[in-house]
Amino acid sequence: MSTPVDSAAYVYCVVGAKQRPRMTRAPGGVPGATAPEAHDIGAGLWLIASPVPLAVYGPTNLDPRLRDLDWVAEVAVGHEAVNEFLAGATSAVVVPMKLFTMFSSVDKAIGDVRARRRTIDRAMRHVAGCEEWGIRVTLRPLVMPTLSDDPQPPTGAAFLRARKAMRDAAADARSGAIAAADAAFARLKRHARDAHVRERRAEPGSNPPILEAAFLVRVSARARFKAEARRQAPILARAGVDLTVTGPWPAYHFVGREA
Repeated sequence: MSTPVDSAAYVYCVVGAKQRPRMTRAPGGVPGATAPEAHDIGAGLWLIASPVPLAVYGPTNLDPRLRDLDWVAEVAVGHEAVNEFLAGATSAVVVPMKLFTMFSSVDKAIGDVRARRRTIDRAMRHVAGCEEWGIRVTLRPLVMPTLSDDPQPPTGAAFLRARKAMRDAAADARSGAIAAADAAFARLKRHARDAHVRERRAEPGSNPPILEAAFLVRVSARARFKAEARRQAPILARAGVDLTVTGPWPAYHFVGREA
């Protein structure tokens, strides 16, 4: 299986299926790529890959492009579209690859998959019959009176007490919101085979999420998971937070944990 000498093999995913996946209506893939094709790895595995030009994706040319966030986002959309197509158009098991997974040739990519066959099989067993759903919980802006609202602003010790009261109220609101988010996560996890929580960390912006999580949900449990999310939304709202649900997606967060 040859790859043009001026190209690299861009890999989207590995698919487990008895028959070759039909790619005639597949999305075009990442910018500059030729149409994705399915390559037989053997024993029911198929590598989905496209040749991409080294003039764009070669190491010396790729590094400066990675600073162009709009272009990286375009690559991510093309990568995701191929994975979503395969996950939705077939009953096969899709193990998505990370963004910018490339090899010098399709043969090299197939050799890599064959060398990791045991771990890939384990990942496929883990995500078979499942899809990924995500939640994002954000704190609503806390509306509090400012010290300047008082026609006779406090001074000295009274001023310091008022500022402390405001800080304490904000801290209490955040603690209550986190507790509500954690409780919602526990309820949603009951309907999932696996779950992954992103570590809380300081992020740029005025309102970073207090909880981001991914769930590996069996297709047969999708309705129950979504119903639970609908039940949790008003509970979280009363705690001062908003719930956003996304999906279904290919199981990006769960294949790497098994491999």
